[in-house]
Amino acid sequence: MDILLQQIINGLVLGSMYALIALGYTMVYGIIQLINFAHGEVLMVGALTSWTCIGLMQGAMPDAPGWLVLLLATIIACVVASALNFVIEKVAYKPLRNSPRLAPLITAIGMSILLQTLAMIIWKPNYKPYPTLLPSVPFQIGGAVITPTQILILGVTAVSLASLVYLVNYTRLGRAMRATAENPRVASLMGVKPDMIISATFIIGAVLAAIAGMMYAANYGTAHHAMGFLPGLKAFTAAVFGGIGNLAGAVVGGILLGLIESIGSGYIGTLTGGLLGSNYTDIFAFIVLIIILTLRPSGLLGERVADRA
Repeated sequence: MDILLQQIINGLVLGSMYALIALGYTMVYGIIQLINFAHGEVLMVGALTSWTCIGLMQGAMPDAPGWLVLLLATIIACVVASALNFVIEKVAYKPLRNSPRLAPLITAIGMSILLQTLAMIIWKPNYKPYPTLLPSVPFQIGGAVITPTQILILGVTAVSLASLVYLVNYTRLGRAMRATAENPRVASLMGVKPDMIISATFIIGAVLAAIAGMMYAANYGTAHHAMGFLPGLKAFTAAVFGGIGNLAGAVVGGILLGLIESIGSGYIGTLTGGLLGSNYTDIFAFIVLIIILTLRPSGLLGERVADRA
């Protein structure tokens, strides 16, 4: 039971990060029916930007508390990621908005490769140790442990998700987003500017991706130019799992995928003597994707519902 409890905690932490990334996919898809495959690279840029900022601030302010350095790095990373995603939407996606769906899909894949290459040139291809800014002494929960960084990840994820739900359901921007998702032409007749709403959606998704990227790097203690590809792919799986275009589905899909992956690699790995251990952790996400697409292509919570963004 101790192993199961530990893997559940690990799965909730991992699933929280998947949920934040998946929300970026599902928001963009809900509005313009596009899968932004460069979203994982936005996560990577956010993580590497924060790594650079933390290094500079530790050199300039060696006595600054870790939480302040982390907060400032988060803000800067969110700004850089938002600007990047804004430019991506304007340069790569907006000109292809009325083209066949295959064209923006190929463009998104090309943009992903381009960003990886640029990041490798700017930050070099070596793995970078991510600084530990919070206390590292873990807390005991039953027979399991949880670190302050993991507690912060769960807390930040909960606050981010609650803020996004409030934004989408109870603000003027959220109403405009829902109207644009329903019918952009009719929304424009009602005074909504679809181009502005689409850009705002990309910016919000970039903020969530940057936060997830920092948490991912802090949790695993490393950052590099290719770190966004696999989490981005798994978050896309989570979005499809829950129901692409559905905010609640992205959250549910991310949490469930994190639990399945963590329990599969830890608890089941122990029961099978390591046959399905951590070396095979990535297969669980894609097994889930195959099963869901086969049995329920619209995902657990359907494809699109009234509270989509």
